[in-house]
Amino acid sequence: MGSGWHEWPLVIFTVFGQCVAGGFIVLALALLKGNLNAEQQQRLVLSMFGLWVMMGIGFIASTLHLGSPMRAFNSLNRVGASSLSNEIASGAIFFAVGGLGWLLAAVKKLPSGLRSLWLVVTMVLGIVFVWMMVRVYNTIDTVPTWYSVWTPMSFFLTMFIGGPLLGFLLLRIAGVNGWAMRLLPAVSLLALVISAIVALMQGAELATIHSSIQQASALVPDYGSLMSLRIVLLVAALVLWIAPQLKGYQPALPLLSLAFVLVLAGELIGRGVFYGLHMTVGMAIAS
Repeated sequence: MGSGWHEWPLVIFTVFGQCVAGGFIVLALALLKGNLNAEQQQRLVLSMFGLWVMMGIGFIASTLHLGSPMRAFNSLNRVGASSLSNEIASGAIFFAVGGLGWLLAAVKKLPSGLRSLWLVVTMVLGIVFVWMMVRVYNTIDTVPTWYSVWTPMSFFLTMFIGGPLLGFLLLRIAGVNGWAMRLLPAVSLLALVISAIVALMQGAELATIHSSIQQASALVPDYGSLMSLRIVLLVAALVLWIAPQLKGYQPALPLLSLAFVLVLAGELIGRGVFYGLHMTVGMAIAS
C-alpha cells in the first residue's frame, strides 16, 4: 500500500521510455518535414544524444528491477510468448536501431535516403515499444486495476505529454525555431486535459473494484492528493513553456529544462500510483 515507489526501476523505465519515444517522433518529423538546411539538420541530429542518454538510464533502471543485468538476457528467452520478453525485445530494438542510426548520422556516414528510412522505422519502433509496455500490464485479467482502458491511455498520454516538451527542448538546444513548434504545446495541453479526466474517472472506478479481502481504493489511500500534485506539476510545466510564447518570444533553455523536470516529476508520481494499484490477490471482481 502507498505510492508504488517501491517499483521505482519500472517507474523510471516506463516514463523515460515513453518520453523518449514521443521526443524522437517530434525530432524525426522536424528532420523529415521541417525544411531545415544541412547545418540545422546536423545540429538537430546531434541534439538527439539527449534521447539516447535518457533511454540508457531507463534500461539501467530496468535491469536493477530484475536484480542482475544478466537476467535481462534471460527475459528474452520467450519473445513472442511472453509480454515481458516482448517489451524488453521491442525496447532493445528501438534503442539499438535508433542509437546506431543516430551514431551514423552524427558522423555523417548515413546517406540521406537511408536517413529518412531510419527515421520512419525508428518512429514506428518507438510506438511499438510503448504498446508492448501496455501489453505487459493490460493482459492480466486478475489485476482489474490494470486490466482496463486506463492503462493504455495513461501510457500513451505520457508519451504525448512528455514527448513534445522533450522534443521542443532538444529543438531549442539545436537552435531550430519555427517549423511546427507552436503546435507542440497544444498537443501536450490536450493530452494533459485528457489525462486529468482519466485520473478522475479511474479514481471513481476504484471504489467499485474489490476482492474478498481487498478494496482497490485502499491500495493507494492518497490517490486523490497524489494525482492532484501530479496535475499541478504538469500545469506548472506547461505554464513555464507556454507563457513566454504568448508574450512573443521563445522560452529560455533553463526555463524549458525546468519545465521538463516538472513533467518528469509529475509523470513519475502518476506511474508510481499505477504500480501502487497492483492488487496482490489472485481473484478480484468489479461491482
